[in-house]
Amino acid sequence: PTQMHQVFMNLCTNSAHAMRETGGTLGIEVKNVEIRQGEAPLAHLSLTPGTYLKLSISDTGHGMSPEVMERIFEPYFTTKDKGEGTGLGLAMVHGIAKDHGGTINVYSEPEKGSIFHVYLPVIEKEEEEVREPAIRLPRGNERILLVDDEAMLVEVGSQMLELLGYRVTTRTSSVEALELFRTRPEEFDLVITDMTMPQMSGDILARELRKIRPSIPVIICTGFSERISPDRARLMGIQGFAMKPLVIKDLAGIVREVLDKRKFNS
Repeated sequence: PTQMHQVFMNLCTNSAHAMRETGGTLGIEVKNVEIRQGEAPLAHLSLTPGTYLKLSISDTGHGMSPEVMERIFEPYFTTKDKGEGTGLGLAMVHGIAKDHGGTINVYSEPEKGSIFHVYLPVIEKEEEEVREPAIRLPRGNERILLVDDEAMLVEVGSQMLELLGYRVTTRTSSVEALELFRTRPEEFDLVITDMTMPQMSGDILARELRKIRPSIPVIICTGFSERISPDRARLMGIQGFAMKPLVIKDLAGIVREVLDKRKFNS
């Protein structure tokens, strides 16, 4: 459910951004479609035949050129102004769709808007399916500062952490997060920050936070960064390392592990 929420919010946010200067119409449609072997209109999707849920999100914004459409799902590719996003949102949507056995495509024309289609396979449950017992996720009530320059990712991450019982403060600017921490360094038990952000990257933010309060635990999150590895993160004193897209089960585990280590060491 969390990853589907990420797909939905990313696409809607992208469409809203395309219309923010002139306004327009955001369209959302969900329906089942049947994909058959060799069906010409859908052959390019490289999907196995079967029934798929098709989520379509359209806008009447500024649209895209063919050159932009070819690269729109590449990590870090963005047409936004500097400081408005890293370009990971649509790459993440593409990755989630692929991981679920589906795909995503886009059709757009300059000044005429865009439409994104997400295809996800429909799984028929067996009547006598044995339901696995629900996994009890580790929880807590500590205070967490969550930092990511993508507003949608901050919202999703904050919702996951709050579902786990944590008290969350968010910032979409690493510089603003540092200033907040500088004025109230004892207010937080943990900082979770994105790695790649404008103005100040996550590893630099972690270093500056530890200058203010050396004991503050930090978890670094990243999607495709080659600048930092788990080994390098540990050498820098970063206690946790997580890959995007965040999954609540993994997030619950790493947050609890880092916080418990902090309590044990103190």
